[in-house]
Amino acid sequence: MTPKELKQILQALVEHGVNELTLETPDYKLTVRRGGEVQVVAVPQAVPSLPHPPAPVAPPPPEAPPAPPPAPAEAPGKEGSGREGECAGCVEVRAPIVGTFYRAPAPDAPPYVKEGDRVERGQVLCIIEAMKLMNEIESEVSGIVRKILVQNGEPVEYGQSLFLIQPV
Repeated sequence: MTPKELKQILQALVEHGVNELTLETPDYKLTVRRGGEVQVVAVPQAVPSLPHPPAPVAPPPPEAPPAPPPAPAEAPGKEGSGREGECAGCVEVRAPIVGTFYRAPAPDAPPYVKEGDRVERGQVLCIIEAMKLMNEIESEVSGIVRKILVQNGEPVEYGQSLFLIQPV
Protein backbone atom coordinates (compact mmCIF):
# COMPACT_ATOMS: atom_id res chain seq x y z
CA MET A 1 0.00 0.00 0.00
CA THR A 2 1.42 3.35 -0.97
CA PRO A 3 1.36 6.43 1.29
CA LYS A 4 -1.01 8.09 -1.18
CA GLU A 5 -3.45 5.16 -1.00
CA LEU A 6 -3.31 5.19 2.82
CA LYS A 7 -3.96 8.95 2.83
CA GLN A 8 -7.00 8.45 0.57
CA ILE A 9 -8.36 5.73 2.87
CA LEU A 10 -7.92 7.94 5.95
CA GLN A 11 -9.58 10.91 4.24
CA ALA A 12 -12.52 8.71 3.14
CA LEU A 13 -12.97 7.50 6.73
CA VAL A 14 -13.18 11.07 7.99
CA GLU A 15 -15.40 12.33 5.15
CA HIS A 16 -17.91 9.49 5.55
CA GLY A 17 -17.88 9.33 9.34
CA VAL A 18 -16.64 5.74 9.45
CA ASN A 19 -15.33 4.82 12.91
CA GLU A 20 -13.53 1.58 12.07
CA LEU A 21 -12.09 -0.13 8.99
CA THR A 22 -10.21 -3.42 8.67
CA LEU A 23 -8.31 -4.28 5.49
CA GLU A 24 -6.66 -7.71 5.10
CA THR A 25 -4.26 -8.93 2.43
CA PRO A 26 -1.99 -11.98 2.40
CA ASP A 27 0.86 -9.74 3.64
CA TYR A 28 -0.78 -7.58 6.30
CA LYS A 29 -3.88 -6.71 8.26
CA LEU A 30 -4.64 -3.00 8.76
CA THR A 31 -7.23 -1.88 11.31
CA VAL A 32 -8.02 1.84 11.63
CA ARG A 33 -10.23 3.18 14.40
CA ARG A 34 -11.13 6.84 14.76
CA GLY A 35 -10.14 8.04 18.18
CA GLY A 36 -8.16 4.85 18.70
CA GLU A 37 -4.92 3.39 17.49
CA VAL A 38 -3.79 2.10 14.13
CA GLN A 39 -2.42 -1.42 14.02
CA VAL A 40 -0.50 -3.04 11.19
CA VAL A 41 0.06 -6.75 11.65
CA ALA A 42 2.23 -8.85 9.33
CA VAL A 43 0.73 -12.26 8.67
CA PRO A 44 3.46 -14.91 8.37
CA GLN A 45 3.04 -17.76 5.88
CA ALA A 46 3.80 -20.44 8.49
CA VAL A 47 3.68 -19.92 12.24
CA PRO A 48 6.70 -21.47 13.98
CA SER A 49 6.13 -23.12 17.35
CA LEU A 50 7.13 -20.92 20.23
CA PRO A 51 9.42 -22.31 22.95
CA HIS A 52 7.74 -20.09 25.57
CA PRO A 53 4.17 -18.87 25.78
CA PRO A 54 3.82 -15.31 24.52
CA ALA A 55 3.87 -12.53 27.09
CA PRO A 56 0.45 -11.16 28.00
CA VAL A 57 -0.53 -8.09 26.04
CA ALA A 58 -1.81 -5.08 27.95
CA PRO A 59 -5.38 -4.12 27.05
CA PRO A 60 -5.71 -1.05 24.84
CA PRO A 61 -6.21 2.26 26.65
CA PRO A 62 -9.82 3.38 26.97
CA GLU A 63 -11.02 5.34 23.99
CA ALA A 64 -11.19 9.09 24.38
CA PRO A 65 -14.66 10.57 24.06
CA PRO A 66 -15.40 11.63 20.50
CA ALA A 67 -14.58 15.22 19.65
CA PRO A 68 -17.61 17.48 19.40
CA PRO A 69 -18.65 18.12 15.80
CA PRO A 70 -17.64 21.51 14.39
CA ALA A 71 -20.23 24.24 14.35
CA PRO A 72 -22.25 24.20 11.09
CA ALA A 73 -20.90 27.60 10.04
CA GLU A 74 -17.33 26.28 10.12
CA ALA A 75 -16.49 24.36 6.97
CA PRO A 76 -12.83 23.43 6.44
CA GLY A 77 -11.05 25.81 4.11
CA LYS A 78 -13.93 28.27 3.99
CA GLU A 79 -14.47 31.82 5.12
CA GLY A 80 -16.45 32.82 8.18
CA SER A 81 -14.72 30.64 10.74
CA GLY A 82 -14.10 33.26 13.37
CA ARG A 83 -10.67 34.42 12.16
CA GLU A 84 -11.95 37.46 10.26
CA GLY A 85 -10.08 39.76 12.67
CA GLU A 86 -6.79 38.15 11.64
CA CYS A 87 -7.41 38.30 7.89
CA ALA A 88 -10.67 39.55 6.39
CA GLY A 89 -11.77 37.37 3.47
CA CYS A 90 -9.03 34.78 4.04
CA VAL A 91 -9.47 31.06 3.47
CA GLU A 92 -8.32 28.72 6.22
CA VAL A 93 -6.27 25.70 5.24
CA ARG A 94 -6.98 23.03 7.83
CA ALA A 95 -5.24 19.81 8.77
CA PRO A 96 -6.92 16.88 6.98
CA ILE A 97 -5.27 14.41 9.38
CA VAL A 98 -3.72 14.21 12.83
CA GLY A 99 0.08 14.33 12.87
CA THR A 100 3.19 16.49 13.17
CA PHE A 101 3.40 19.72 11.14
CA TYR A 102 6.56 20.45 9.16
CA ARG A 103 7.12 23.61 7.10
CA ALA A 104 9.95 22.10 4.98
CA PRO A 105 10.66 18.77 3.27
CA ALA A 106 13.83 18.29 5.38
CA PRO A 107 15.32 19.93 8.48
CA ASP A 108 18.01 21.71 6.45
CA ALA A 109 15.71 22.69 3.54
CA PRO A 110 13.95 26.05 3.17
CA PRO A 111 10.25 26.14 4.09
CA TYR A 112 7.69 25.48 1.38
CA VAL A 113 6.08 28.89 1.99
CA LYS A 114 6.54 31.96 4.16
CA GLU A 115 4.05 34.63 5.20
CA GLY A 116 3.59 37.02 2.29
CA ASP A 117 4.36 34.39 -0.39
CA ARG A 118 2.01 34.01 -3.35
CA VAL A 119 0.77 30.43 -3.80
CA GLU A 120 -1.13 28.65 -6.53
CA ARG A 121 -3.93 26.13 -6.11
CA GLY A 122 -2.34 22.68 -5.65
CA GLN A 123 1.01 24.07 -4.44
CA VAL A 124 2.50 22.23 -1.44
CA LEU A 125 2.30 24.34 1.73
CA CYS A 126 3.64 21.92 4.34
CA ILE A 127 3.94 18.28 5.37
CA ILE A 128 2.03 16.48 8.09
CA GLU A 129 3.74 13.34 9.31
CA ALA A 130 1.25 10.68 10.37
CA MET A 131 2.21 7.10 11.17
CA LYS A 132 5.70 7.68 9.78
CA LEU A 133 4.21 8.78 6.44
CA MET A 134 4.86 12.26 5.06
CA ASN A 135 1.62 13.77 3.71
CA GLU A 136 1.96 16.87 1.54
CA ILE A 137 -0.74 19.46 2.23
CA GLU A 138 -1.64 21.51 -0.83
CA SER A 139 -3.27 24.92 -1.14
CA GLU A 140 -6.97 24.84 -1.98
CA VAL A 141 -6.84 28.34 -3.53
CA SER A 142 -4.49 30.69 -5.30
CA GLY A 143 -3.57 33.66 -3.15
CA ILE A 144 -1.18 35.17 -0.63
CA VAL A 145 -0.16 33.44 2.60
CA ARG A 146 -1.19 35.95 5.26
CA LYS A 147 -0.62 33.91 8.39
CA ILE A 148 1.03 30.60 9.36
CA LEU A 149 -0.81 29.44 12.47
CA VAL A 150 1.35 26.46 13.51
CA GLN A 151 5.00 26.23 14.52
CA ASN A 152 7.36 23.77 12.84
CA GLY A 153 7.38 20.38 14.60
CA GLU A 154 4.10 20.96 16.49
CA PRO A 155 1.46 18.25 16.68
CA VAL A 156 -1.77 19.14 14.86
CA GLU A 157 -5.31 17.82 15.20
CA TYR A 158 -7.79 16.98 12.46
CA GLY A 159 -9.48 20.20 11.33
CA GLN A 160 -6.95 22.50 13.04
CA SER A 161 -6.26 25.72 11.11
CA LEU A 162 -2.76 25.75 9.61
CA PHE A 163 -2.68 28.74 7.25
CA LEU A 164 -4.72 31.81 6.33
CA ILE A 165 -4.59 32.50 2.60
CA GLN A 166 -6.07 35.61 1.04
CA PRO A 167 -7.48 34.66 -2.38
CA VAL A 168 -6.35 36.77 -5.32
